[in-house]
Amino acid sequence: MSAALIVAVSMLTACGSNTKQMDTLVYGSGDYTRINPAMDEHGEINLLLFNGLTAHNGDNEVVPGLAKRWEYDEASCTYTFYLEEGVTWHDGEPFTAADVKFTIEAIMDPNNGSENAPNYEDVEEIMVVDEQTISFRLAAPNVAFLDYMTMAVLPAHLLQGEDMQESAFFRHPIGTGPYRLESWDEGQAIVLARNEAYFQGRPEIKKIIFKIVPDDNVRAIQMESGELDLARLTPKDARNFADREGYVCYDMRTSDYRGILFNFHNPFWQKNRDIIPAVCYAIDRQAIIDAVLLGQGVPAYGPLQRNIYNNEAVEHYDYDPAKARAVLENLGCVLGEDGIYTRDGERLSFVISVGAGDQVRLDIAQAAAQQIREVGIDCRVEIPTRVDWGGQMAYLIGWGSPFDADDHTYKVFGTDKGANYSGYSNALVDQYLIKARQSDDSSIRVENYDRFQEALAGDPPYAFICYIDADYVADASIRGISPDTVMGHHGVGIFWNIVDWTIEE
Repeated sequence: MSAALIVAVSMLTACGSNTKQMDTLVYGSGDYTRINPAMDEHGEINLLLFNGLTAHNGDNEVVPGLAKRWEYDEASCTYTFYLEEGVTWHDGEPFTAADVKFTIEAIMDPNNGSENAPNYEDVEEIMVVDEQTISFRLAAPNVAFLDYMTMAVLPAHLLQGEDMQESAFFRHPIGTGPYRLESWDEGQAIVLARNEAYFQGRPEIKKIIFKIVPDDNVRAIQMESGELDLARLTPKDARNFADREGYVCYDMRTSDYRGILFNFHNPFWQKNRDIIPAVCYAIDRQAIIDAVLLGQGVPAYGPLQRNIYNNEAVEHYDYDPAKARAVLENLGCVLGEDGIYTRDGERLSFVISVGAGDQVRLDIAQAAAQQIREVGIDCRVEIPTRVDWGGQMAYLIGWGSPFDADDHTYKVFGTDKGANYSGYSNALVDQYLIKARQSDDSSIRVENYDRFQEALAGDPPYAFICYIDADYVADASIRGISPDTVMGHHGVGIFWNIVDWTIEE
């Protein structure tokens, strides 16, 4: 048995008894194959191991991180960051501006294939002024830039010349964050120990164990048994802990939406893209929210509903089975004896893929598929062993950001951008997103984000379904969780103030 598993097992034994360790928190986590924030956006663990030049506070506002302050020169579109002094990596080496330059250039390098690369497209020059000062000259104003500088900075001295997708570093990451990697037992547990020299103050909790529990149902069982101190559960499972002594339930708002991604590389959608409005009209969003989310969410019609630039006036595709059938019949589709429409002699039929282990996504997909079948489009759900982005027909996707409107729009819907997994391309969408990101004038941004959302609704890349709340259940001894902070995609963000958390007797 490895050291990590020994620690995890001993901790779990303590959690299930009356001798709970008050210096260790066990978090029910999904699995990790690597920890690589530069290439992969998502991962709750990133906030514990790494820092960016900037950070977000509980109101999702930009605040200092590794940079203690910054200046912006409007004439040259240049941001200059002044870095904290005396910060060290977990291996004791000094953090400098050269690490920042290395990280952003690695993300920008097309050979590295980072889904985050579109966030830095407007960076024309990175200048290391000295070890504690770095400047970024942009091609045009981009008010989202400070949000994007929350990107985790990586150590150049350990990654220079390494493969940014395959390096062993990403199984043994070293950052500047409040916690350092102590051990990693694959598929079992990732053990983090507090960074005693953390530049923003030593965390109160000594250890955090990311116990790998990918299955939602098992996670609930382990929360019940005391093997976990904190976990995000499904709404149905979280309800079982409401008002129970020893637990606190956090129903947290998110910017996290779910929808059906259509793969436009697939021949079916190349031929039948014009039936997508019918799919959108076929979905009874409120029924799905009530049945699957137990009311903890809102119907979705676009990617910016939790953003100041949301355009409420766009087409919502509210549930209307008659209108869905009318769309199909106006396209010349013919209803067969089996209740499924055909087009040019071929049945309208597609499959929604769902990632393994996410019960909520699976339930949403199955409910939507049934509703789609009821209007005459054969729709089924499958759970593939691995996601085939280029070959699948559709996917139950999730995106959404609580930060600037450019985040999770430009790179998700822009033609050939890093997180555009559907192959979606619309010239007007590209045009309005570019104009919005290149202006710091709020009125210009409003106008272009309005038009972006109108163009997107007129040519849907997804059938948007719902925004979902994040249901966290915690042991009542944990103090410091911020219940009002709007979480991001996957409900990520709960650890934003981990330095202030405590475990009390």
